[in-house]
Parts: sequence; C-alpha cells; structure tokens
Amino acid sequence: MAELTERDMIEVKGLRVVAGAAPGPVTEIVKGVSFSVKKGEVLALIGESGSGKTTIALSLLGYARAGCSISGGSVRVGDVEVLSLDAKGRRGLRARTVAYVAQSASAGFNPSRTIMDQVTEPALLHHVMSAEAARAKAIELFRALALPAPETIGERYPHQVSGGQLQRLMAAMALITDPAVVVFDEPTTALDVTTQIEVLAAFKKVIRELGTTAVYVSHDLAVVAQMADRIVVLNGGAVKENGAVAQVLDAPVDTYTRQLLAATRRPEVELAKPQNARHIPPLLEIRGLAAGYGRVDRFGAPAVRVLDDVSLSIPRGSALGVIGESGSGKTTLARVVAGLVDRARGEVFFNGTLLPAQLSRRTPEQYRQIQIVFQNADTALNPSHSIADILGRPLAFYHHLRGSAAKKRMLELLDLVKLPASLATRTPAGLSGGQKQRVNLARALAADPALILCDEVTSALDTVVGAAILDLLAELRRELGVSYMFISHDISTVRAVCDEVIVLYAGHRVEAGQRDVLAAPPYHPYTGLLVDSVPALKPGWLDARRAVGCAALPPMGESANVPELCSFRARCPVRIDGKCNVTPPSLKKLPSGAEILCHHPAAELNRLQTVEATPA
Repeated sequence: MAELTERDMIEVKGLRVVAGAAPGPVTEIVKGVSFSVKKGEVLALIGESGSGKTTIALSLLGYARAGCSISGGSVRVGDVEVLSLDAKGRRGLRARTVAYVAQSASAGFNPSRTIMDQVTEPALLHHVMSAEAARAKAIELFRALALPAPETIGERYPHQVSGGQLQRLMAAMALITDPAVVVFDEPTTALDVTTQIEVLAAFKKVIRELGTTAVYVSHDLAVVAQMADRIVVLNGGAVKENGAVAQVLDAPVDTYTRQLLAATRRPEVELAKPQNARHIPPLLEIRGLAAGYGRVDRFGAPAVRVLDDVSLSIPRGSALGVIGESGSGKTTLARVVAGLVDRARGEVFFNGTLLPAQLSRRTPEQYRQIQIVFQNADTALNPSHSIADILGRPLAFYHHLRGSAAKKRMLELLDLVKLPASLATRTPAGLSGGQKQRVNLARALAADPALILCDEVTSALDTVVGAAILDLLAELRRELGVSYMFISHDISTVRAVCDEVIVLYAGHRVEAGQRDVLAAPPYHPYTGLLVDSVPALKPGWLDARRAVGCAALPPMGESANVPELCSFRARCPVRIDGKCNVTPPSLKKLPSGAEILCHHPAAELNRLQTVEATPA
C-alpha cells in the first residue's frame, strides 16, 4: 500500500453518487467509477453533458451538489481518505490540498473586492503564509500565467480585466496554496479560440513547472489532446474507456469514444445553392454599417464604435457565417439587424426594403420575419413557464392561434426540432442544455421567419449535442428554406453550416467570401490567426503552435493619425513598417474569390502563410 501511495496521487474506487433521497425517487448518476492518477500527471474526464464528469471531479473535494450525495466507494488524495473526513476536515482539504478552477470565472469572483484580495484569500484562510508572502506569491503566479502588468493587475476589480485574464487569475487563486491536486472544470469552454490558446498554454506551463497533479474536465477532445496524459471517457455516469491520450484518440476501443471522435471530426456537408441566385435580390443587404454606444457627435458617430463600415448580403435560403474574437462586433451586428441596437450610419435592406433602425418603427411583418436565437438558452427561456406556454406566446402574437389550433402547431414545432411531445408540460429546468436550445430554436420558428440570427447557439453545448444542433439547423434550412446569419468564434462550426463567411476584427470587416476561404492560404493575416488557433486533434499541437505564435512581430514605427489604417496592425505577424502604419489598406480580391483589406498581394500572403504553417 505504501508503494501505491508513492505511485498514485489520486485513487478513486467504486465511486457512486445518487440524486434524490428516500422516500422519494433516487437515481444513481455515478455508477461505480474507478481510476487513478500518478503524481504530476494530468488526467482528463471527458464526455457529453450529463455524463458525470463534474460530479466525479467534485468528489475529489468531498463535495456533492445540492440534491445529490456520495453513496459509496472511496476517494483517496495523497494519504487522505476524502470520504472519511468530517465537515471540518473537508473544509481543510479544499483549496489547500485540492483546488478547483470553475468554468465561469466571472461567477467565481466577488465584483466588490480587488483581485489581489481574492487570489490571496485561500493562503490566508489556511494560514499557509503571511499576507506579504501571499502577495509576492500571487505576483509570481501572475507572471507565470503570462498576465499583463503582474505587479499591478491585482489592484484591479474583476470587471476591469478580460474573460481570458480572469480565467487565469482563477487558476492563480487555485495554485496559491501549492495544492497537491487541481481540478480544472471546463475552464476554456466560454473563451474564443485565440484567448483559449493563451489560457491553455499558461495552464500547461504552470502545471509542468510546479509538477502539479491535475484533473481536467472537458467535452473537447482537441483541447484534452493538448493538456492530458491520460483520458477517462464517461457516459451515463460509467467509465467507457480509460487509456493514454494517443491510444484513445488513435485506436479507441469503445463505440461511444468513436462517436465522440466522429462528432469532433465533422465532415463538411454539401450545401444546396439557391437556384438563379444572381437574379434574385438578397434577403438581407447591409451597406456601410456603423454602430456603437456612448454620446453621438454632430456627425452622428457614437463615442465608442463597435462596428465601422460593415457591408454584407445574405441571399434567400443561404447561410452567412460571421466569425471573430470576443469584442469583434459579431453580436452587435445581429442586434442591429434585429432592431435591438440603433445604427449610427449605413443602410439595412430586408426583402429589398429599407429596414427602420428602431424596432418600434418596424412593421409587424418585418418583426415576424427576423428572429434571433440567443447564445444562452437558460436566460432566454422564462423559467416559470412551461414549454407549451413558451411556444404558445409567439403563435398567439404573430398568427393569432389559440386553443386546439395553437396546441396542434406547438406539437408540430416540437416534432420539427426533434423533441418529444411529453416535454410540453415541463419547465426549462427539467430539460438538458441541448433540449433547451432546441426549444429556443422552436420559439424562433413559431414566427415562421425568413431569417434567423443564430448568436453562438452551440458554444455552451458539448461536442455531441452541438453536432446534433448543427445537423438540425441544416435540415430545417433544407425543409423550410430559412436563411441564417450564424455568429460564432468556432471556425469548424461555421464551415459545417454556412455558404459564405465574413471575418470581423475590432468592428471592421477584414475578409469576406465563400466558406472555402477558410480552408487554405492565402487569407487575411487575422483570418490566418483564427484558423491556426483551432486546436488540432493531435498531442503536441499546442506546443508547436506556441513556438510559431511567440515569434517577435516585425518592428513598426508610430502610426499616422489616419482612422482608416488597418485595425489589426498591432498584432499582425506580417505587418510592413511605412505602409501598415501610414496608409489605409486597399480592397483586394484573392484567387479564392474572397475580398480582404491588406497591403500584401495574394502571392506574397500565400508564400508567408505557407512558410509559417510548415513545421520545422
């Protein structure tokens, strides 16, 4: 047994967790799970929503969520039998021996206290070190996690840093006590691809340097391939596969593991092109759009511009993908089209008619024909209403349907989005994440719209459920002829469902063309950054990518006071001093048909990006 303790930092045997308590119904949600983790090893728990990943990870802290209880098995961390500890012993274990990094860093920080106060709090509560030593240790961790201004960032409040920075700060809070084990619970799910790369690289570097044992919870196999040494695949609360990363990815044994891999490696589907599209006016056309917030000046421009000179069109029955990092203006674009945000300048035409900027000035028919599906179905659906009531409201509002006619159409909508009729009497709390997003989509379809604005509709879903939603969107498009504006930071998702794409950076349209523009160079340097930041399903990809990404940028002098200069020049790996900082870029057409704003000719971009992508 002493030899086992030296070899394995974590040992879980026959773990069982139940939901509910007698005399009421009791459901077993973790069913005899066993695994071990060596000291300094990173183990990934992977599976779709409801597989038991987080429930198992929380048991390492001796914790079960409200309504659940650990009913059997053993959990050992180091030489501590976790489930034998009393309440005081478990409090002493948490944050000291086993630390936890949650999925939502914003929910884990107190907005009224400084970051430094919160990061150092675990060390002070457990009397690990003095306040001065804790502050010094925090600054060391900020530096190790590649945070900006490590000496002063702790003086800020949570709302004063970005989402990616806050996620790394939560990791610093977890690591401040030098815990034996750190649990990472989906820490990059809500981040865009470029921020995710930075956070993953920072996590991996610190884990290596400190020799920390880690359990990484995720539904993303490509992310797991970069972070883990071993993978435990879970489904329905049971272990389906347990093996080294290379074995699980390259030679999976279990059928469910193969299904997860198939959902990750989605083939591109052939999309039907609208017939005679050239002779039909576009359903939606935007010309020279500018929008933002703050005080409007005498020229009609807002103090903070979120969108600037954006133009696009969506033919009937087609799908346009809008991609870019967080803050690029994607959601603002959708909200302008929906009438939820005023436009400062530019024109929006729908069905060939100029669309009023304010929702209140639009006709009921214009209101009906443009519907939006929000990212978070939890906040978009009224928790106190049944699914029948949620779908009944747009049927009454737009089509004046009530009684048996409304019920018939409501059941048709549930069938359309592949949900059983039995869900009609439930509230959103009784549905899974994927089911809630299907209801969200059914509510939009209830209006019988011509255009649906999909705002990151799969970003909060696991790989399998997200793939099913994408398949549903493609099927609805074929059957109903509906058009989509599909907003995402996930390039593979956009390529799976869209005909054309536009790429936004800092509110500017830097590239536009067919979806094939994302397949291979040449493309705009920013598009290249997005494409190269999508994790590959291959161990070692992150290290190789960081080696390329960490190269020094070409030197560049001060920028001229010209507002039309390329907005990407501060980050561009192929910027040209004397051009990018002096002259606005011209619009160029690439061999793929895509249009970009860049000083480089297509042949030079192709050469630069092909060399950059070639492994050393």
